[in-house]
Amino acid sequence: MNIKGKILILRAIEERDLELLHKWANDPVTQDGIGELHFPSSMDFHKTWFQNLKNDRLNQRFVVDVPEIGIIGISSIVNIDWRNSHAWHGLVLGESKHCGKGYGVDAIMATMRYAFEELNLERLDGSMIEYNKISIATYCGTKLGWKEEGRRRNYFFRKGRYWDQIVVGVTRQDYQELIERTNYWG
Repeated sequence: MNIKGKILILRAIEERDLELLHKWANDPVTQDGIGELHFPSSMDFHKTWFQNLKNDRLNQRFVVDVPEIGIIGISSIVNIDWRNSHAWHGLVLGESKHCGKGYGVDAIMATMRYAFEELNLERLDGSMIEYNKISIATYCGTKLGWKEEGRRRNYFFRKGRYWDQIVVGVTRQDYQELIERTNYWG
């Protein structure tokens, strides 16, 4: 099943996507914006990772596919806790040329709709490195309804120093109030 946003589709990762995902995973600029440490990875690593996705009920990863452009990123719902109805969400846009065009907001909105209305989750969690001001403002601004819930000091080591981890979250109620206020799916 594809997950439809207003201007894009979230779909299952296919083997044909691996070349581009491999490129992004090894791009220092792309990796610098996310918190998790990424070592240089081979195509063989990505093929194994892809094979392991097939039967993984705790980690759902989707490519962000924009008509006329193709795939521009990955949206994830991972570490799903089915008993307590929550998971961790992350979004990576592979190239900066796709930022500021509404793709990120639409991908996150589509991910939230799927998480809350299809998977019946109660909340999504996320985190960002403190210098990723654009992501923090996007998630925690008026368009998406996420809340900053905490800060882990000196959590990430990048660019020769330690940076804080900004912990964010959104509940099903936050999402429903956002939809009522903005009429996003109109």
